[in-house]
Parts: sequence; structure tokens; C-alpha cells
Amino acid sequence: MTGEPRRGGVSGRAFRLFWLGETTSLFGNGIAVVALPLVAVLTLHADTLVVGLLTSVAYLPWLLLGLPAGAWVDRLPRRPVMLVCDAVSFVAFASVPAAAWAGVLTIPHLLLAAFAGGCANVFFTTAQRAYLPTLLSDEELLAGNARLQGSESTAEVTGPGLAGLLVQAFGAVTGLLANALSFVVSWLCLRAIRTAEPPPPAVPRRRLRAEVGDGLRFLFRDPVLRTLALFSAVSNIALTGMSSIEVAFLVRTVGAGEAVVGAVLTLCGLGGILGVLVSPRVSRRFGTARAALLCQVAAAPFTLLFPLTGPGAGLAFFVAGGVGAGAGVVAASILTDTFRQRYCPPELIGRISASAAVISFGAIAVGGLLGGALGSVSGVRETLWMMSGLQVLSTAILLFSPIRTMRDFPESPRALSRNAVEKVMS
Repeated sequence: MTGEPRRGGVSGRAFRLFWLGETTSLFGNGIAVVALPLVAVLTLHADTLVVGLLTSVAYLPWLLLGLPAGAWVDRLPRRPVMLVCDAVSFVAFASVPAAAWAGVLTIPHLLLAAFAGGCANVFFTTAQRAYLPTLLSDEELLAGNARLQGSESTAEVTGPGLAGLLVQAFGAVTGLLANALSFVVSWLCLRAIRTAEPPPPAVPRRRLRAEVGDGLRFLFRDPVLRTLALFSAVSNIALTGMSSIEVAFLVRTVGAGEAVVGAVLTLCGLGGILGVLVSPRVSRRFGTARAALLCQVAAAPFTLLFPLTGPGAGLAFFVAGGVGAGAGVVAASILTDTFRQRYCPPELIGRISASAAVISFGAIAVGGLLGGALGSVSGVRETLWMMSGLQVLSTAILLFSPIRTMRDFPESPRALSRNAVEKVMS
């Protein structure tokens, strides 16, 4: 592969194109987060279980494909993988409005589109995490991740509100068309990048199972990576259990209209922007590891406000919970994502990232299914209480881990070993 060398960092042309494509796609996803369940609820009159299944099937591919995807991505150039994924995502999500306008849209079609988009997301996300260090140096990764997370948080702010307006004005499937078109923009931006990507390491090919095992062993033998993966799994079950039924809760239990739902979720998204702004400040003030711990512990109790939500002024509880929880979770995510990209060996980063993602996103699939099932059996508000309680309890994983004694995350596995030795000797 030929092209221009890496230069310019977060201000360079290559990263700007990458950032623009990702931002556009994230805006489309921000719309789809509301539009997809609204299509199920308003167009197909689906029950709470089906709404939860939509979240579950979108992340089920992580359980099925996540581990081999990491090994495959480490064998291949990352940018072509992402280009193929954008094309697949466009076809999957464009098929929904096409079927709806033809009068043949069904719940299985909606679930299949979510599943196909989830399969593409597995490979895209794994390749993206391994590709970003190609565009940025280690010193630039924190700023680059902050910009990408800022785009995601901004999309979470504006996407739901725009989705609510689109649904009210043009119907529920219009938002999914906007999501599909966002993948076209992402594809064009990636196609325009000319920065040379280093070829995959020239190592002897082994059986796929052996290569997958390398990433799993590195993850589970490392105390910091292992702790983050375990916390992420439990936390994602709780957070997704809540988010998978939030639209059904706001529409059916609270009685909010489509535009109000979009406005409430838009205001909740402001927490993510706050998290982007505070993450570099708290990391400088407290250190990267301590800041990530403080952000997660402070964010968890805000989720207890969700089930207190009521009509009218009672919606303030939902907004306050979303802002507080979102700020802490996003700030911590920026710090931990940057840690992984700096810490993991380049030849293993795809497999290690995929191993962590299988645990994290696999838990999202479980959380979506659990939220929908519990919502149908126990009631939506009662499910929110259970999931918010689980989120608070999940912080014990961090509080009783090696991260509790760290100021900063280690820069390399050897640095972690030195810190551990010094702790034992002191």
C-alpha cells in the first residue's frame, strides 16, 4: 500500500478525514438509537420484549464473531476492512425504509437488519481501534480519542432530538434512512485517506484458534485489562438493560410523545459532552487510573434517578440521571480506551481489543435481552430499579482491584510489573 506518511497528528488531513467520516456515522447512529425502537413500537406495534431484542441482536455478533474478528483484523490491512463494513451497514439499514415503503416490513426483517449491522460493526470497531494508532502517535492518542468521543457525545445529544422530529414529521423509518446514508459519507472519507498503513507483521500463520488464544491470554493474565473487562461486562449489562427499554418506558409508562422522547434523550446526551470536557482535566489532576475510577464511582448513583421519572416535571429525574451518568462513563471511557491503545503490543492489539470487546459488547447483548424480558415480566419501572442497582454494585469490581492503588495507568506490561514489585517490597 502506498501513500503519504503519517504527519500532522490530530490536525493532519488523514485524521481529519477519519474524524469526519466517524462523526457523520455517529450522527446517523444517534438517530437510529431512537428511530429503530420507534419503528418497532409505532410502526410494527412490537411489545417490550421485541424492543429489548433489537438491542440484543445488534450486539449478539460480538459473541459469535468477536474473537475470530480480532485475529482476522491482525492479519489484514485495517482500512479496507472498514470500507467493506460501511458498505454492508448501508445495505442493511437502507433495506428497512425500502421494505416499509413497499408495505412488506416485518419484525424479523427489522431484527435481521440490526443483526447484519451488528456483524459489520464487529469488524469495523475492531479494525478502527487498531487503525487509529496508524494515524496518531502515542502522545496524540488521548487528544484523538477525546475528539472521537466528543463527536459521539455530540451525536448522542443531537441525534435523538433530530430523530424525534423526523419521526413526527415524516414517519419512523425516515431516521433509519439517514443512518444508512451516514455510512456512505464514512466510506467516502475513509476512501480519501492516503496515509500509508504499515503491513501486518510478517509472522508465521498459525491456526486461528491459537491466534485468538494469544489475545485472550494477554487480556486475562494482565490484572488491569482483566479488571476493566470484568467491570465493563457487568456495567454494560446494567446500562443496556436500562437503555434498551428507555423508549418504551418514556412512551408507554411516562406517556411522553415522540418529540418529547427525542428532547429528553438529547438533554441526557449533554452528559457525554461534559465527560469529554472534563476527562483531560481530571486525568491531569488525579492521574489517569484514579480519574477513571472516580468518574465511574461518581456516575453510578445517578442511574438511580431513572426509575423516579414521571410525567411533566418528573422528566427532570431522567435528564439528571442521564447527564450525571453519561458524564462519568464517557470521561472514564476516554481514559481507558487511550490506555489500551498505548499499552497493548501493536501485533496483538486487534486480538486484545476484540477479546475485551467480546466481553463488553457480549454483555450488551445479554443486557438488551434481560432488559426486555424483565420489562415484560416484572414491569418496566421495576426493571429500571434492578438495573440501576446493579450498576451501583458493579463499581465494587474497581474498588477492590489493583486500579484502586494506582495514580496512573501503566505505559507497558513491564511498567506494571515494576509497580507491582515496588508495592510488594514496600
